[in-house]
Amino acid sequence: MEKKVRKITIASQPEATYFLQLAWKKELDSGFSLTLCDGHTAWVGEVSKEDLSREAADMEMERSKYVEELKKALITAPQTGSKYSFDLVKDEENPEMYCFTYEKTLKDIAFKLGSLRLRNAPDPAAIIREIINYCLNCATELHSRNEHLLKENERLRQDWNDMHEQFDKFVTSKEELEQNLYTRFTLVLNEKKAKIRSLNQKLSQTEQKASEKSNSSIPFDTLPVADYNGSTDEESSEVKEETAPPPVSKRRSLLASPDDSPDIAPSRKRRQRGQKGYYTQVKDKVLQLEDQEEQRCKPAPSKRTGKTPSSVNPSLPTSKTSPDPDDLFSDI
Repeated sequence: MEKKVRKITIASQPEATYFLQLAWKKELDSGFSLTLCDGHTAWVGEVSKEDLSREAADMEMERSKYVEELKKALITAPQTGSKYSFDLVKDEENPEMYCFTYEKTLKDIAFKLGSLRLRNAPDPAAIIREIINYCLNCATELHSRNEHLLKENERLRQDWNDMHEQFDKFVTSKEELEQNLYTRFTLVLNEKKAKIRSLNQKLSQTEQKASEKSNSSIPFDTLPVADYNGSTDEESSEVKEETAPPPVSKRRSLLASPDDSPDIAPSRKRRQRGQKGYYTQVKDKVLQLEDQEEQRCKPAPSKRTGKTPSSVNPSLPTSKTSPDPDDLFSDI
């Protein structure tokens, strides 16, 4: 059986102190027994399940809500400005019976939650002893619970201190790690910047060199072209001498054909050949190669006839006997 004890005040005797003990089985809505004691006398009474249903119907409330109101009025510890009040009135018809009522006050309006008839207890000392034992047991239980809560609180405080120290260490480690990472990142960033700067310098130098090289190169159109048609002073004198042909006899002029007139082309070619020595050397090398090729391809002399190929076919020209056209012109 579950029990609860609380201290109350009676409205008719506000200077007196009463102790109210409530006991019930399983649930309060199944009925309960009430004990009231002033330290000298004790009164007991009971409320059945039917009485609870009847009082809930009189209050026009649901049974569950009515039971909740009873718990607040009879079990919950009183607070300052409590809205519940109690009264104990002696029955005039039976001096051994008392009427105990409990009310609720709302906005200066009081309405009765319930009432029950109490009778004098046969052994008030036993009831008082039982109430004192219950109070001592509750005090012991609360004390042990308080000690347990204090120990738990101390353990939690110690854990909190340990966690706070670990948190401080983690913060310090985090800051050191961040500083280390920032330092490394700064070094890498500076190296990258220096490399990019050097690459930019190399690129600018390469572009500058390319631009200088392009500016220093002279276009082909602007190159000076040798005027091979012009002549120097010596050549001009030679040209004058050549252009002024010597007097020719009438006989030679009559025999000469129109094509036998002196031509200045060979002299121009000689000048070109003299000015372009490189081409003359190339031409000589080509002629030497032709001579070698002709000598290699020349047939061997016949043993039977004892004649050379030149005697067989004397009309075939050779490179040695064939005159150079330029030499012919010069002879003319």
